[in-house]
Formats: sequence, structure tokens, C-alpha cells
Amino acid sequence: MQTQEITYRDGSVECIGYVAFSDDASDAPAVLLAHDWSGRNEFVCNKARVLAELGYVGFAMDIYGGAWLGSSPEENTAMMQPLMEDRAALRNRLQAALTAAQGMDVVDSQRIAAMGYCFGGLCVLDMARAGAPLRGVISNHGLLIPADGIASAPIEAKVLVLHGQIDPMVPPEQVQAFEDEMTEAGADWQVHAYGNTYHAFTNPEANDVDFGTVYNADADRRAWESTLSFLRECFD
Repeated sequence: MQTQEITYRDGSVECIGYVAFSDDASDAPAVLLAHDWSGRNEFVCNKARVLAELGYVGFAMDIYGGAWLGSSPEENTAMMQPLMEDRAALRNRLQAALTAAQGMDVVDSQRIAAMGYCFGGLCVLDMARAGAPLRGVISNHGLLIPADGIASAPIEAKVLVLHGQIDPMVPPEQVQAFEDEMTEAGADWQVHAYGNTYHAFTNPEANDVDFGTVYNADADRRAWESTLSFLRECFD
């Protein structure tokens, strides 16, 4: 396996993605990975390596720039909030990563999907809303709210949402509104809700019931199995 950091730009912001692929990769399908609010962390870099072992090119995007990594909720919020408030700027940042992945020699630029976690789940859904040329997007315990004041393009990507049913950050009315949004857009969408499951259920370090972030091994396993099946469907 080969791993490397790849530098790309969104205007004046230098971003540092982390890429993993097999030694014999050639015109391989790629999966972009969007990190949670803490930045381009080891969790998404490890997912890139796991995907590389399965024959994909794993590309952990750097959404904040500079491979920045927060050390507290306050720092994380300070980095995330400006992009949450300017979803057009967020779309530009994500497009920069997609362009970088499309330009890699080992990547089949026509076979790219995107997967995100928490804040990153919202990111990949916004890529779909923007009409990015992706085969599919996967949101793991992601926020589902659309951007205000930004028109959505036709959604060409298949959409898979993996959701904890008692996630306090994504209440049932937000899920219903998202389903209505996707249906109205004519998207090929799925929502898998895991019962008695909180936010951040794929993260083994999540253990704050009061904050609503709790790891759930069964939901994590089921979500990963659904992810692999979905990727096969997207790329076959």
C-alpha cells in the first residue's frame, strides 16, 4: 500500500489531503472522505487505508485547510461554524478536493464516491446537492439540513444516509424534511435508521451520553456492511 499527502488549493487556502491506494492501483474507483468537526483526523486517514485494502483509492479531504486538527469543542466549533454559515464557500472547498482526486493518475475520474462523518456527512450531502459528478454519497450520522438561499442542482449521485434514531442533533423532523427534499429532487436515496443509537455511533472514542455522542458497535458494523454494499452498487 502507498500513502501520501497531496496538496491542493481552494483560492488562498492550502489544503493537505491524505491518500491511500494499493501498489498496483490503476484507474481505480476513489472514495473521498469528509472528516468530522475536529479536522482531518486519524479516523478518516485510517478509513482511507481500509478502503485502499479493498481496492479503492481512499482520499481523506482537508476541509479546513493546513491539515488543521482541533483539540477542544471550542476550537472545533470555531473552525466549522464559518463554513456552516457559508455553504457556498463550503461547496467550493469540497469541489477543490474533488478536482484534486480527479487529477490523480491512479484514479478513474468517472468513478468517485464520497463518504462523511458528522459534519462530514453534511459535506458529502452538499456535494450531491451541488450536482457534483459523484457515483454516490454516504452520510454517517451527518447533519441533514439543506443550505438556505442556495439552489440545488439535479442530484445525480445515489444517496445513503446512516442515522442513529435517537441522535439529538438530527431530530425526526429533520430526517423527514430530508426525505421529502430527496424525493422532490428525484434522487435515488436511502435512509437507514439504527434504533437506540446516538450521534457519532461509528467512533469508538465517542462516550458522552450527555452530549449525545455514543459509540455503538452493532450499528457501526451494520453501517459498514451497508457502506460496502452501496459502494459495490455505485461502482459496478
